Amino acid sequence: MRRLGSAAAAVAAAAGSPATSPSALRAAWRAVRGHVVVPVLQLAVYVCAAMSLMLFLERLYMAAVVAGLWLHRRRRNKRRQHRRRLLAGGEDDDAWQRVQDEDEDLEAAGDDHRCPLVLVQIPMFNERQVYRLSIGAACGLSWPSDRLVIQVLDDSTDPVIRELVEVECARWARKGVCIRYENRSNRSGYKAGAMREGLRKPYARCCEFVAIFDADFQPDADFLRRALPPLLRDPGVALVQARWRFVNAGDCLLTRIQEMSLNYHFAVEQEAGSACHAFFGFNGTAGVWRAAALADAGGWKERTTVEDMDLAVRASLRGWRFVYVGDLGVRNELPSTFKAYRYQQHRWSCGPANLFRKVTPEILRSERVSPWKKLHILYAFFLVRKVVAHLVTFLFYCVVIPACVLVQGDVHLPRYVAMYVPAAITVLNAVCTPRSGHLLVFWILFENVMSMHRSKAAIIGLLEASRANEWVVTDKLGSGKATTAAAVATKKTKKKQQPVWTREVHVLELVLGACLLYCAVYDIVFFGQDHFYMYLLLQSAAAFIVGFGYVGASVPAAPS
Repeated sequence: MRRLGSAAAAVAAAAGSPATSPSALRAAWRAVRGHVVVPVLQLAVYVCAAMSLMLFLERLYMAAVVAGLWLHRRRRNKRRQHRRRLLAGGEDDDAWQRVQDEDEDLEAAGDDHRCPLVLVQIPMFNERQVYRLSIGAACGLSWPSDRLVIQVLDDSTDPVIRELVEVECARWARKGVCIRYENRSNRSGYKAGAMREGLRKPYARCCEFVAIFDADFQPDADFLRRALPPLLRDPGVALVQARWRFVNAGDCLLTRIQEMSLNYHFAVEQEAGSACHAFFGFNGTAGVWRAAALADAGGWKERTTVEDMDLAVRASLRGWRFVYVGDLGVRNELPSTFKAYRYQQHRWSCGPANLFRKVTPEILRSERVSPWKKLHILYAFFLVRKVVAHLVTFLFYCVVIPACVLVQGDVHLPRYVAMYVPAAITVLNAVCTPRSGHLLVFWILFENVMSMHRSKAAIIGLLEASRANEWVVTDKLGSGKATTAAAVATKKTKKKQQPVWTREVHVLELVLGACLLYCAVYDIVFFGQDHFYMYLLLQSAAAFIVGFGYVGASVPAAPS
């Protein structure tokens, strides 16, 4: 407070001078800089260092868990191979019996006489490009027809699309598939509301398990036979979550970057959560729920935009466990336009932060969850991954480092915070997608740019501001290389009918790029000792690339 008072006095003296000279203004700025700016910025550095270490230790812990799982599975597979070799030689009948016992549960779901009744829910909203893919894949599941019910929950507001979806359902019904088309008069509760209404149907109440696939997800025919054994084997398991496989990961730079981030999420975060705590966030699709667990948790609620994560938390607090099956993949589509990706990331960042605010009291009061699991959910799952990860990326790399450049070295910035810890975190993330290793540098820079939107969304969610419940459906193109295919198709039409493909300009990214470029030039001209300008120039270039729309597919211009 004494420093703030002296700085304020210096500013007041300079402002009250009848003829404020440049030297007086410089003296006032030095006072404010020395007593206010530098201490605040130094505090921000220490806060960012603490958050970086929190994130690094969490990533290191999950990496150790996944490495341990890999070694355990490798030893288990070797033991099984040894037993099979003994069987082949006829030397050990007991070994073969143990192998048969281990395989019995896996084959249980393949016995048609023991197949439970399964409801497959497909929520969709104006999905003109993908409705046939998802419905066709669900109807092609290898499961007894009398034990499978396909439920298409169509909230489409476009009457043409609604009619197309209904006709497609009728076409499969004529083939003998038990498929039901459900359409609501309003979108109350969005996806959660649609699935809640679907479960209330008389034919759905008899189903023991509920499989959920978003409109762009295409499960393989053997999905249920591979996903149900953990649920059949253990009545305490509520959810089996499968991994996502991306049909358009190679379409453009944006989809390649998303693949790197999501591969880490599935290969590390989901694996570690399933193995150590039997808890992870349900991804909202490509999973199978036990209907009894879903009802016990209170069903679907729309209090946040991450109704799937909300359901998972409530089920976990009721004592249910989750299983992640990493070798079971479901094909789906990544958003290929930056605008669609930005809306998706807003929902994925704002929703968890808003849910964190709402469920913290429930978690603390829960008596059926151990303190260790409470710590995992509140600290690791929500605080570190859903809040700290976004805030530290934006504050440190887009605010604190440029500000340190402007104050010309008076702020102590530990080298481990600026270089070593981020490098280690990056390596832990990138190892899950080795084929995109050459994109590593741009992936880091792009994630820093996106952190501007994610941190803003997280703050909106924590404060429950006006956009906290904003829901924008992610646009889908229908398959990999869809943009290229559409462009080729237009060449076969008349020239006057060809759409004009444009690139969107994003103002916030351009403003960020301009600010970082200014800081880089300032560092080159006046300081440059720590070579921060090298990073700032690269980060500025990445912001301009995103701002001018060169990340992601082009979109057709709106008709004039």
